[in-house]
Amino acid sequence: MKEDFLTYQAQTTPHPLAMEISHACGSYIYDTTGKQYLDFVAGVSACSLGHQHPKVKQAVKEQLDSYMHVMVYGEYAQEKPVALTKLLAQHLPEGLDSTYLVNSGTEAIDGAIKLARRVTGRTEIIAALDAYHGNSYGALSLMTPGKRKEPFMPGIGDVSFIRFNCEHTLRHITTKTAGIVLETIQGGAGFIEPTHNFLAKVKARCEEVGALLILDEIQPGVGRTGKLFGFEHYNVVPDILVTGKGLGGGMPIGAFTASRERMTLLSDNPKLGHITTFGGHPVIAAAALATLKEITESSLMQEAIEKEALIRSLLVHPLISEIRGRGLMLAAIVPTAEIASQVILACQDKGLILFWLLFESRAIRITPPLTISKEEIREGCEVLLEVLHTV
Repeated sequence: MKEDFLTYQAQTTPHPLAMEISHACGSYIYDTTGKQYLDFVAGVSACSLGHQHPKVKQAVKEQLDSYMHVMVYGEYAQEKPVALTKLLAQHLPEGLDSTYLVNSGTEAIDGAIKLARRVTGRTEIIAALDAYHGNSYGALSLMTPGKRKEPFMPGIGDVSFIRFNCEHTLRHITTKTAGIVLETIQGGAGFIEPTHNFLAKVKARCEEVGALLILDEIQPGVGRTGKLFGFEHYNVVPDILVTGKGLGGGMPIGAFTASRERMTLLSDNPKLGHITTFGGHPVIAAAALATLKEITESSLMQEAIEKEALIRSLLVHPLISEIRGRGLMLAAIVPTAEIASQVILACQDKGLILFWLLFESRAIRITPPLTISKEEIREGCEVLLEVLHTV
């Protein structure tokens, strides 16, 4: 399988990990030799409830027995997509009550950009330096200019940048700005939290000039930070909310949410202002609905805070200068990129899955399933410390 994987399946890097997967369950992934790996990454924050969660599996099976795809998005009323968007509205602040379901976070970002331009009649989009919002052309256009982006340019026009957590750059948000797109917690940059009420100040500036605040909650959303959405920690409510990853419980999904008044602008003048064939797929929506119900009806969000405290108490080592992030969206920072890679690869050899961050090369990603047990956390941290001692 590995040989065919490298031969026939297009790759994202010259040196993929190429672990040959047999099955997965709970907090563990198993390769084809039967080796067990404790998963501290959760599909890059996508498997909120771990692997093969019984409620998600049951929801998928029940929907499969009824129907799969029947019509392009937005034409037929289907039980699970309707219930999912209704449940989201019930857990979101006023003004975030209409959700457009798509296939991935990056598609949701593109939809949010279109909506901001449609609402305001303006074109300028502002993003933050070192942000990552995905790889479709719209989302890629919001990436900091550099070697990752330049081979594919030009992207969409009228995009400019500010520095995250820098109040002085807020003057660049003007009456020409349609929207500013920010990650609530910067992911690829190293799990950077907003400081000094930064997001609230951005929102105030947006209101002053008539621009929209778009918050990307693709990673921090759906319970990962100990709140259902990360913005709940920071005294702000976005005009457009973007979600993905963990919402699907391991299935592919994205969504953007705004007021019904604003969202209706995509349905007329022109009609089909945003359209997708498989968005709101009933099987995916069933998985997402089961995931959202489990997270909102259980103690998992409170436990995320407790598990964060446990991880911070255990991962004390001279090579770890700090642990960034919140809840179970954490990154351990070590002195060099070489040490980070050495640790990640050595831990995999010892049966612990860790991963990198896109721009902060000194970071070791720790984003386990919300369902991980405290005993499993202790087990994983023990392996990580053991490897750090050998570096």
